[in-house]
Amino acid sequence: MFNPEFLATENNDPNDENDLIQYLQKQSPEVLQRVAKSASEDIQEIIRHNVQGLLGMLPSDQFDVKITSSKDNIANLLSSAMMTGYFLRQMEQRKELEQTLKSDEDMSIEEE
Repeated sequence: MFNPEFLATENNDPNDENDLIQYLQKQSPEVLQRVAKSASEDIQEIIRHNVQGLLGMLPSDQFDVKITSSKDNIANLLSSAMMTGYFLRQMEQRKELEQTLKSDEDMSIEEE
């Protein structure tokens, strides 16, 4: 689930602006939740695995893991996850369309 508090920034320096973070901060938490919920379980799992791979996640029951990063690096990670999500959703829609077209072809009656 998306945590809107993730977008809270501590640095108010106008010279250190990130357009994506600013855009996301302007969105209501309801919109962000709806977008996060619209992804299928498969897409969420792929993105989760991808982010964990990038961060080098260790099992939390065996390790006390703390990750430190700059705001720009986290913004880049967020951008990457968003683009991956859009790409995966497009691929999922394409697969669904191909399956629908195939089932329509199987159901059609050939003319003699």
